[in-house]
Amino acid sequence: MTGRVAIVTGGLRGLGRSMTLGLAATGVKVLAVGHLPEDVAAMEGTENVRPMVADIRSPAVCDQVVAEALSAFGRIDILVNNAGLTFTYIDPDRFTAGPKKFWEISDEIIQNVMDTNYVAADQMGRRVAPLMLKQGWGRIINVTTKLDTMNRPGSVPYGSSKAALEMTTEIWAKTLVDTGVTVNIVNPGAGANTPGMSQVMRDWSREGKVSKLVEPDQMVPPLLFVVSEEANKVNGYRFDAMTWDTSLPPAEAARLNAIPAGFVLHPQDVGAFPAE
Repeated sequence: MTGRVAIVTGGLRGLGRSMTLGLAATGVKVLAVGHLPEDVAAMEGTENVRPMVADIRSPAVCDQVVAEALSAFGRIDILVNNAGLTFTYIDPDRFTAGPKKFWEISDEIIQNVMDTNYVAADQMGRRVAPLMLKQGWGRIINVTTKLDTMNRPGSVPYGSSKAALEMTTEIWAKTLVDTGVTVNIVNPGAGANTPGMSQVMRDWSREGKVSKLVEPDQMVPPLLFVVSEEANKVNGYRFDAMTWDTSLPPAEAARLNAIPAGFVLHPQDVGAFPAE
């Protein structure tokens, strides 16, 4: 992967940090975007990583992020749309007091979640896709969530924002068939062991509940597969880190893990998982 350039949004903490470091370890130059200065400071000096503070909910800031990557590295090969606001922001008491009803969520929270989880990803994708098409190679990876999380009662607006990005992935993938640019999803597949969810786990443990979280580093093997040359024909799929079998060759692990992105209305149109 030496010579490739990636942008990872939400790339300075949690899942994004692990994916940033995983890409950088293979030789990819990574512009890791976050919104907290202290996270940037913590990543300073990491080999192959250029940290950046940016609020990508703004179209103008998305332009700045793309310009920064091009100025620093000369090209953009990979976009990982990972930035997101989750239940720990929307409804921090949901795991102890039960979820709020949709009418109890404030306008501000609805807007912030949609702008971060969907609009920002859309803005970044529309800016990098023409660059990737011009060079004849590119990878866009979106991070959504489990389908049964999207439609669960109490999931507004998190599930709504991720459902929008899920369907957008399917649309983009169909639009980019045979261009050299692919669009896929890499998900945890369950709750992830990020700072907010770690507190939830402590709460659950006190209540005698048992649950297992996905470690952020589990995102790296499926991510490295979908950005590889081996995945040149893999387009429009979702891969869950929780069920990715690292004991298998990556292509075989992908074949067993792959699910079509979006909400497949016509399964017969999906076809077999590509051999290479």
